Amino acid sequence: MRTVSEESFEAGRRYTATTREITVSVAPHFVEEHSEPDSRYFLWAYHVRIENKGNETVQLLTRHWRITDAMGHEQEVRGEGVVGKQPVIGPGESFEYESGCPLSTPSGIMLGTYQMVSTSGDFFDVEIPAFSLDTPHSRPVVH
Repeated sequence: MRTVSEESFEAGRRYTATTREITVSVAPHFVEEHSEPDSRYFLWAYHVRIENKGNETVQLLTRHWRITDAMGHEQEVRGEGVVGKQPVIGPGESFEYESGCPLSTPSGIMLGTYQMVSTSGDFFDVEIPAFSLDTPHSRPVVH
């Protein structure tokens, strides 16, 4: 079963997807103080929370991101773990981290997957919900 939702919260929006009882929530925000719009450099930070709502321990092995800017240019990022870690997440536990993404346009979109393995040896992909990157100074665009 897979569900996706978008919820408002204090600092902006939180995007959520659930795959096989693993819930991934992402809260992006524009980092204005480190962006340089005149130089076409726009920076976002995003906070990720991965919750294991299932009955089996899982480990995050790899990540795969697709990042698309406002001009439609797509970049793919693949690698082991997240922020240098391959966390093990037991039933009822969660793992949180922060990362960032620069773009050369004032808006874009990110989405992806985490590859997980369960203690029973089952490999599966968990959806990272699509989330919008829009500066607070521009009109939001549906991507």
